[in-house]
Amino acid sequence: MKPLILSHFTATSCLGRGLDATLDALRGQRGGLARCDFERAELDTWIGAVAGVDAEPIRADLADYACRNNRLAQLGLTQDGFAGHVEAAVARYGAARVGVFVGTSTSGILETEYAYQRRDAQSGALEPGFRYAQTHNPYSLAAFVRAYFGLFGPATSISSACSSGAKVFGSARRMIEAGLIDAAVVGGVDSLCLTTLYGFNSLELLSREPCRPFDVNRNGISIGEAAAFALVERAPTGPDGHDGHDALDSLDDDAILLLGVGESSDAHHMSSPHPEGLGARVAMEQALSMAGVAASEIDYINLHGTATPSNDAAESRAVGALFERTPCSSTKGATGHTLGAAGALEAVVAALTLRHRFVPAGINTTQPDPALGLDYVMESRAARVDTVLSNSFGFGGTNCSLVLARAGRVRHGHSGYSS
Repeated sequence: MKPLILSHFTATSCLGRGLDATLDALRGQRGGLARCDFERAELDTWIGAVAGVDAEPIRADLADYACRNNRLAQLGLTQDGFAGHVEAAVARYGAARVGVFVGTSTSGILETEYAYQRRDAQSGALEPGFRYAQTHNPYSLAAFVRAYFGLFGPATSISSACSSGAKVFGSARRMIEAGLIDAAVVGGVDSLCLTTLYGFNSLELLSREPCRPFDVNRNGISIGEAAAFALVERAPTGPDGHDGHDALDSLDDDAILLLGVGESSDAHHMSSPHPEGLGARVAMEQALSMAGVAASEIDYINLHGTATPSNDAAESRAVGALFERTPCSSTKGATGHTLGAAGALEAVVAALTLRHRFVPAGINTTQPDPALGLDYVMESRAARVDTVLSNSFGFGGTNCSLVLARAGRVRHGHSGYSS
């Protein structure tokens, strides 16, 4: 594929609002998980909540979209000057040439939970102000972002469980390569709700302590919430009007490029991965192939790493089949598992590792499982990071891997990309 530029990106999670807070926490090996105090959730577990979400007023002209998920989305869009950069892209390309592709798992289902709690005691009718289409509907997120910026290009929400926030990059790539758009707002937003918390509890997947990905004593996940976005654009054209290495000369060496996207569906089981990680391996192989990058050229892997025994074992087998002691870690020990937002959040983390040349530790993990055979990073450290792989795998065997790189790596001929 021709590279796409991640011209701007942002992330908000339990680590804090915006890139500076996220970077400081990852470098300092500080997590944001806390004991569950979510309203009506009487569960012995830890969560990664974003402070102040419910106090965030939805912009007045978008009041119909008011729900926790869209409040969190708006909070994310207003960090790091991201909204201003999108508006500048709209001015460059036109409102019909900027797409919206966002991932979520439960969208604003919390609003439906509230509606049922408040339904009429006699008739059972939901309260008159409940707006399913603008809140609970998975497309609500895409519609909200589209309306927020006044866009008229293609827009969709992807809800493929925990791969959602990564698969949006593939959707944007296809639309841009087809010539239908020139840029896209991509990302993922998922917010805490009782359906998610009690649903994972019913599957016996919640940990009673902060999750410990790839630890020998790992015993389950910690649910988090997040809003993460990126503005992806076509790579510039060269003097002859064509894309190519010469076209990238206008970019700084530290500009971040999306080089490859790999997607697969192993359909092994509704909630368990293939034990050998076959679908995960296919996604990674496709991403590397599309990027023209050998496995040995990956400097860091941001693992999906949910901290459940079966998921971490399956991912380790898939990684071990392709890579030889590549430094890797899961940042879910810091942020919790943000479900439909995880792929976007961790793509932003991957971009930060490239921009700031470091690899983040997998916090909470104290004894990496030796049976998994990974070079698991235990201390955040400076490193020469030019190319990164980020994994996101979901229920039903829906898998996505992304390859991101610094522009200097591509420009100086270190990848198989060609025009």
